[in-house]
Amino acid sequence: MMLSDKLCLSLLVAVCLVVYQGALHCDFVFDDVSAVKENKDLRPDTSYLDLFYNDFWGTPMSKEKSHKSYRPLTVLTFRLNYWFGELEPYGYHLLNIILHSLVTVQFYWLCKDILKCCAMASLCSSLLFAVHPVHVEAVTGVVGRAELLSASLALLVMLVYDKSIHSKGIASIFGYLCSVLLLLAATLCKEQGITISAVCLLYDLFIVQQMVLKDVLDLAKKVLTLKLSSLSSSHKQLIYRTVFMVTSVILILILRVGVMGAQLPVFTTFDNPASNETTPYRQLTYNYLVAVNMWLLVCPAYLCCDWSMGTVPVIQSFLDYRNLCTVAAYIAVFKLVKYSIQCRSTFSDRMFMSLVLIVFPFLPASNLFFPVGFVIAERVLYIPSLGYCLLIGSVFTYLYNQHRQSIYRYILAGSYLLLIISGVMRTVSRNKDWENDYSLFNSALRFTEQNAKAWNNVGHSLESEGKFEEALQYFYRAVRVQPDDIGSHINVGRTLKELGDNSGAEVALRSALELLPPVKKGKSYTARVAPSHLKVFLTLGNLISQNSSRYSEAEMLYKRAISMRPEFIDAYLNYGELLMKMGRRKEASTLYNKALVYDKRNADLYYNLGVVFLELKDAKQAMSHFDLALSIHSKHQLALYNSALLIQESAQQELYGEGLRRLDLLIELNPKEPRNYFSAALLATDSQQFALAERYFIQCLEADPSFKGALFNLALLLTNSLQRPSDAIPYLNRNIQLYPDHVKSYLLLGDISINHEKDLQLAEQCFSKVTSLEPSNIQGRHNLCVVYVEKGELDLAESCLAAIMAAAPTEHYVQQHLAIVRQRLADKRRPT
Repeated sequence: MMLSDKLCLSLLVAVCLVVYQGALHCDFVFDDVSAVKENKDLRPDTSYLDLFYNDFWGTPMSKEKSHKSYRPLTVLTFRLNYWFGELEPYGYHLLNIILHSLVTVQFYWLCKDILKCCAMASLCSSLLFAVHPVHVEAVTGVVGRAELLSASLALLVMLVYDKSIHSKGIASIFGYLCSVLLLLAATLCKEQGITISAVCLLYDLFIVQQMVLKDVLDLAKKVLTLKLSSLSSSHKQLIYRTVFMVTSVILILILRVGVMGAQLPVFTTFDNPASNETTPYRQLTYNYLVAVNMWLLVCPAYLCCDWSMGTVPVIQSFLDYRNLCTVAAYIAVFKLVKYSIQCRSTFSDRMFMSLVLIVFPFLPASNLFFPVGFVIAERVLYIPSLGYCLLIGSVFTYLYNQHRQSIYRYILAGSYLLLIISGVMRTVSRNKDWENDYSLFNSALRFTEQNAKAWNNVGHSLESEGKFEEALQYFYRAVRVQPDDIGSHINVGRTLKELGDNSGAEVALRSALELLPPVKKGKSYTARVAPSHLKVFLTLGNLISQNSSRYSEAEMLYKRAISMRPEFIDAYLNYGELLMKMGRRKEASTLYNKALVYDKRNADLYYNLGVVFLELKDAKQAMSHFDLALSIHSKHQLALYNSALLIQESAQQELYGEGLRRLDLLIELNPKEPRNYFSAALLATDSQQFALAERYFIQCLEADPSFKGALFNLALLLTNSLQRPSDAIPYLNRNIQLYPDHVKSYLLLGDISINHEKDLQLAEQCFSKVTSLEPSNIQGRHNLCVVYVEKGELDLAESCLAAIMAAAPTEHYVQQHLAIVRQRLADKRRPT
């Protein structure tokens, strides 16, 4: 049966969309939080140029704490997502699924156009690629965008490179230039992309030129001995292409190393335990990991989001049975390579390209040449799986065509169909694991209980929901699994602090401190400890600084953290806040300015400096620093709030509009915070926008029905500015019910009762309550006297006013009212 390309491509796209539709309902999980939710490079107020100076996580590449993952084009697509839907996960997942569909389509064309597979072989390979469960981490995990983009561009490199080989003149040269630019783009999406250059060169040598190993060695010998005149035209073109590609790769690598700088990323022992093992156990473990990765391609039944720590124990002996797995894996690869090189045919060519696509894109993540920051990462198998799927599809089609008897074909077709169905089912179920952090890390614990990081991450997800007691049990389990993990002890200490057990928290945090490596003379401390572990100083410092008698201890902890890593900005922030508590404002200012030397784009530092100037009563400098914070991070909530308050206090009406704009933005960012509506209402009142002020007050009360200031000020606004005193009464009654000692509410309700409602009895009750709460409140006492006057009880009114005059003889209006009452009494007593 002939299959049309249109039908095949439609089927592939439909399968991708159906299999991954569950990913659309997933949240940001695991590394997505750092790469997307907390990445400032996605924000519109960050310059696009910063994307090319910062790493994948938004940290400047020059910083010691940078992970050194340089993927600016991937971050650019995140920024595009943010532009359309900010931090709504749906759009990010949708684009990932579209990219996976695109890669699947490109893979189909690679098989059909370059490797000359029939439609059936191309479809079988691409369909397996579409549903392979190992891809879930790359497709459903948002950070897997790097693999998807790199794979798509890598396939484009191969397609363009192949077209260039078969073109002539300017078209050929233009094609080579395009392939190199696409190679650079692939590398800027994910470092793994550069390996496709080796795939192209090997394709050129062994497939296009149909060379064998002996031919390649002879050609190399002629080139090295400068015997170029004896080369054929096609071989000369091959050499030009090779030199051009190799030169381009070298330049890209120089650029990449230059961007990274002299510093290598800092990884802990737990990120990659074998990296600190001695020879030969390190090599034995790393080679075994190659076998594990191969097995994940063959049988992805057991998948895990995090293979660090104790998930794969280090091989400590030659007698470890796992060494047999390593030997078996290498024998299998050797046999396949030998067959593909010695048996020259269309089928063997596909076998060869399958192996090339498996091996070379995997090498940078293999740990065989240099250690990386993980043991196994399923998403790095995305491009190598192209080779595996091509291998399976080619073998299946070959065997299917070789067997003419129906029974064998049915068996083969049934086996392939079973493979696809199992892939679909595993992929769909695996997508459910990636729904949120809790489900994801619980799935890791079902795979292994020896990974303290998984226990910690389940604890973190519970902690974020306020389930501290449950989280604590997971953190304790992490400590038991990995007693020397600093992060686990920090988690225990932080959670105990949340639960109010400060003494237990201090014990746990000091246990973490003891696990930090000791300072070694002449050796950089930063190279031997992860930046996250230094947070133990901050957590412990914040804990003990709750006791003012221990401020000096906390200060020493912050100083120690800064001495260990001068770029540790969080230590400066915490230390500065402590200095403010101690009243040492000038020192705090000096400290923050010192921190700005290391990070001039830190909005928190400028905000804290603004707070220092507020304390120093320098509103102009405070406002200037709040504005600087907002110029870096336009949605810095504390800077927005405090700068709006300063605008209100300045009484500069021309700035009121800007103040309201900032508060509106703050409300948009945090619509559940009542104080934002309240501040906006007060500013709207000051700017004579009374209807707008009423709306803000009502929204404030919707967020917090018991907000005392909003209840009273809304009543005041309704009474004085909007001339609707009757509407104010319910708010005052609610305020009095909630806060029975709120004097101002009684005064205002009494005033409304006497002047508008003519309810003298209620007015008398209100003012009597004021005098009982505050006997020295002249206004309340005077108003009570007025009630007596209105009721015609002039004798009582006279004694009431006389008592006030005795207590406050300088209150002229009381003296005037007393004179009026006495005159009315005299008139009343005068005989007619």
